Amino acid sequence: MAVTAIGRRGESDGAVIGLVGLAHYMSHVLQLALPPLIPLLHATFGVGYLALGLYTTLFYAASGFGQAAAGVLVDRYGAPRLLALGLFTLSSAIVVAGLVTAYWMLLPLAVIAGLGNSVFHPADLSILSHRVSERRLGRAFAAHGVSGSLGYATAPLAVLTIAQHANWHVALIALGSVGLVAAGLVAGNHGLLGYDHTAATAHTGTARRSRYVAVIGAPVVLMAFAYFAMTAFAGSGMQNWAVTALSTGYAFSLGAASKSLSLYLLCAGGGMVLGGFLAEHTQQHHRVAMSGIAAAALMMLGIAALPLSAITIAALLAVAGLANGITGPSRDVLVRRAAAGVGTGSVFGFVYSGFDLGSATAPVLGGLLDRNLPQAVFLAIACAFALAVPTVMQVRQQIRAGAERPAEAD
Repeated sequence: MAVTAIGRRGESDGAVIGLVGLAHYMSHVLQLALPPLIPLLHATFGVGYLALGLYTTLFYAASGFGQAAAGVLVDRYGAPRLLALGLFTLSSAIVVAGLVTAYWMLLPLAVIAGLGNSVFHPADLSILSHRVSERRLGRAFAAHGVSGSLGYATAPLAVLTIAQHANWHVALIALGSVGLVAAGLVAGNHGLLGYDHTAATAHTGTARRSRYVAVIGAPVVLMAFAYFAMTAFAGSGMQNWAVTALSTGYAFSLGAASKSLSLYLLCAGGGMVLGGFLAEHTQQHHRVAMSGIAAAALMMLGIAALPLSAITIAALLAVAGLANGITGPSRDVLVRRAAAGVGTGSVFGFVYSGFDLGSATAPVLGGLLDRNLPQAVFLAIACAFALAVPTVMQVRQQIRAGAERPAEAD
């Protein structure tokens, strides 16, 4: 039964975490609903991989531009209704994508779906920050990350299984329809997710804009943005092109390639659980994040450069997923510290737009596949992970400098 009265913080932690996790899970399923179908769409529409990658570019470009604005709207008007609207929009676009008869029809749908996707991180993290008790907040962030990883892991298996037993049209319509049901659940439980957002809008419009510009221009926020851009390029490269690269250049069947990607993503979810435990028991969050993405870079480099068996490649993908997943909770702790004292929706919206920038540029890897260079896809992913390592150190140094500055003033 829907909850209509707004409750107090901490009184329904499990229900809030579960409902936000469901929305985040579905957003990740729908983000990855179309990319595993690229080999089938390539055959259906007769267009190149780079052209098919334009769908993902438009999706994440729209999501990135929309996310910064969505963060401001979350702080000004509250998150629950925006979350339901975003999930409804994203789900509807995927349903309609299942009805298209020509490649060009997917492109405007990518923009609509991306705008729907733009609300999730600022809305989800604001709801959790305001509605979950402080002592459970770390676990709430970890659960949020795990739900997204599970969504990514589910999507390739679900969409390809349905497509193989029916066709890709039915697969997209089915996944989008499930998303519409989830959107209804979120909309029907506004009271459970609602909170008093008036504190974020207490300043005048001019003061609020000035404060926002000052915050997003701070070095720590820009470094966090860069971190998200690099790791998202790597992650989106895996999600969009690993199946195609493995099936065209590593003698994997389409089914084995999709299972290998799902293994990577499932291990990333398991890494999130372990990373949540580490985040609660260490103050060295930057070292956890740096070590994890460095290890993921090494695994991808091995896949790109060494002649390996299919089992060994799958094992390296599993280790890379685990290592990358471990970084998630520590990463969110660092970003939350960077955003201390500022509207959570605004800062999370801007920083996570780096995620969309990285995801929007990853489709250029399709050009490598058009040139029959599948190994180069994994090499590019390894380089992106490696480039993210120094940004973590810069975030750490900027947070430390900010914490020490008041003491120096005294």
